[in-house]
Formats: sequence, structure tokens, C-alpha cells
Amino acid sequence: MLNSYYFVIPFVLQVLWIAVDEFYCHHQRKLPRWERIGHPLDTITVLACLFWVLYVPITATSVRVFIGLSIFSSLFVLKDDEVHFKECGVFERWLHTLVLTLHPVVLLCAGLLWPALQGTTGHFYDLIQYHGFEHSFLVFETAMIVLFLFYQTIYWNFIYQPVNRVTRPTLKPVPASSVIQEQPGQAHPLPVFELAYSEKEQMS
Repeated sequence: MLNSYYFVIPFVLQVLWIAVDEFYCHHQRKLPRWERIGHPLDTITVLACLFWVLYVPITATSVRVFIGLSIFSSLFVLKDDEVHFKECGVFERWLHTLVLTLHPVVLLCAGLLWPALQGTTGHFYDLIQYHGFEHSFLVFETAMIVLFLFYQTIYWNFIYQPVNRVTRPTLKPVPASSVIQEQPGQAHPLPVFELAYSEKEQMS
């Protein structure tokens, strides 16, 4: 028989990995506009699944809806892959792989804890031993994710200041003939360079 305590482990790992990603990786590289908008949307799809578990009774239809919400959330969080590949270093890409792999596992565990919230038994639920903490745990987890959603939305979209445009000097070759006239019998003049400034793309 499975112990419901085991289903807490993916939630704990997800919190740890997302904390490292958010409070270390994101603050190291800063976030472009697409991620500042997209990350709160990712969180909303997770909350939709958790609120469904907390407030909707288990029926054949509600289980199907929960499966649909979970699949949608697991696919939706993949939308940033192209941005992550361009913007992130190796460590952060590795961390995203862990988080994305764990995402459907967390939602599956939420679904397996669902019967404990309503005292539902029968079928494969009899294979799981519940201990009475499940409702409080999911309420606490949902509350923490709601707070995280507020943080993501307010900090990155209203407090965070995007990186300004910066210029950096580069050497740009120019035709030597435009600077030095070659005289007969002289060696070919060395290449001449001039300073040019190229704008770094604004991260916002």
C-alpha cells in the first residue's frame, strides 16, 4: 500500500528547484518581457488544477476535467523553451529540465491526494493510505503558490526595472585608401580601424 506522505516529496522538490531558479538564476540574468508575463501565466495553470482538487467533488466528469487541466498546464509551461535556450546558461537549462519533468508528477500527486479531501474510497484509492494531513497540506501549498503568483506579477512587471540600452565600442575596419594614399614604391599600408558603437539589444 502506498503512503500518502510519499506524494509530498515532489511538491518539496519543486519548491526547492523553483526557488533556486527564481531567486538565483532569474536575478542573475534578469527577465525579458515574454518571461515576465509568461511565468505568472504558468503559475495560474497550476493553481487551476489545485483549486479544482480543493473545491470540486470527485466524479467521473470532474476527474476528466482535472486530467485535461493537468495536461494543458504541463504543455503550457513548455512555451518558454525557445527563450530559455537563447537566454539561459547551462545550469539554468538543466534546472528547467528538472522542473519541467517534475511538473506533471506534482499534478499527478495532487490528483492522488484528492480522495483524502472527501473521504472517497474504492477502486485504486484503496491502494493508498491516507493520514488526515492531506487537506491542510494542499491548502497550504495552494496559498504559497498564490503568494508566489503575486510576487511574480508585482515584482517583475511593476517593480523590476528593465536593463537600459548600453553601447560598447567595437573596432570597425575602414578602407585604408580613404585614410592613407599609397605611394609608388611604398609597402601596402596596414589596415586601419575606427571605433564604432553597437547597441546591445534591450532585454525588455
